Amino acid sequence: MDNALIMVLIVAFVAIVFALEGAYMLWNDRRGPEVQRLERRVRMVSAGRHGQAALKLLKRKHDGDLPWLDRVLLRMPRVSQIDRLIEQAGMQFGVGRLASIVLGLALGVLLLALLFRMALLPALVCALIMAALPLVWVLWKREQRMVTIEEQLPDAIDLIARAMRAGHAFSSAIQMVGEESPDPLASEFRITHEEINFGLAADEAFRNLANRVPSDDMRFFVIAVLLQRETGGNLAEVLGNIAKLVRDRFKLLGKVRVLAAEGKLSAWILALMPVAIAAIVNVINPQFMSLLWKDPAGLNMIYTCLVLFVIGIFWMWRLVKIRV
Repeated sequence: MDNALIMVLIVAFVAIVFALEGAYMLWNDRRGPEVQRLERRVRMVSAGRHGQAALKLLKRKHDGDLPWLDRVLLRMPRVSQIDRLIEQAGMQFGVGRLASIVLGLALGVLLLALLFRMALLPALVCALIMAALPLVWVLWKREQRMVTIEEQLPDAIDLIARAMRAGHAFSSAIQMVGEESPDPLASEFRITHEEINFGLAADEAFRNLANRVPSDDMRFFVIAVLLQRETGGNLAEVLGNIAKLVRDRFKLLGKVRVLAAEGKLSAWILALMPVAIAAIVNVINPQFMSLLWKDPAGLNMIYTCLVLFVIGIFWMWRLVKIRV
């Protein structure tokens, strides 16, 4: 039995093990004993007239009760940051399930590549690319969610300020934002209000809010609230000024984006032009382009061009990325 067949059998065995583990985790999340215990607890809380707020808080705490894979992974360095990214993206699964998806995709692609007699190095590259796709998807979801929250934040801060001017307590104003504002911002304020109601210190609850929403505008809001609790003052006026400041920043950001649009378009054209020209030349004259990967000097030229290409893309990205 040759080494390639042995490697294929090992990869297939590991892929089947992870597939079974993923199926068990899915069943355990849907029909396991912990889920049934949680559902009984939720029915008891609902009977006590706590409603959907307690349901959402208990659901979130249940998501934190990680299975053995989550516990093992969270002991490793830097894995807790991935778990925080998943939480900031608003996804309802843990780092263990994400790791199962990553490993399943990587092993599946590697198995298919070896079955089709692909060389080991290209197969590993394809497996690494497929393994990176779920992480890229989590980062993209997180970025989209943070942008939406930043757009909704000025109206929420204004709502809190108006509620306090009307005579409502600050906790009641936070509850109003959780009930009347659109998601995803409303869910974050609901969690903060629920944490305070369930006994967590208000300062700690707002620090958790700032950790879940790593936005400068949200940090301004949290710092203003924490300072007012320490020193006193007119919190409604401070929040009104913060809402106005955030809106002015969005207006300036819109103007900057308009002025930088030409530079971004030029960057896209310059980044795509070498790839497009190489593809066109390869279609017109394949023998002319084949010298690049058949001749050793051509391979050195390709490696040098790729390094310079990556440096140029990074440089143009930094030029057109303007923070406001």
